[in-house]
Amino acid sequence: MKHELKCWPEHFRDVVQPNKYKRKMVEIRKDDRTYNVGDVLILKEFNPKTETFTGSWAGVRVSHCLRGGPWVPEGYVAMSIHLEDFEFSE
Repeated sequence: MKHELKCWPEHFRDVVQPNKYKRKMVEIRKDDRTYNVGDVLILKEFNPKTETFTGSWAGVRVSHCLRGGPWVPEGYVAMSIHLEDFEFSE
């Protein structure tokens, strides 16, 4: 399954960080789309101040899903993500 999601600039930059040891590798979202291992997330950079997309996006694959307490609030999912398909345009 493929999901297109808004991603604020500061979080987007952390996902696409060239240094793999400093990358953001967890995405926490409301679990309203029934995310699963193997899903692809298309993270589209979105500026909340201007309420516009920047045109930049990153494709990541979900490798693990964690639901439920005590670590994840009810109705949310923490997903391990791995940058898979990357294209960056400014």
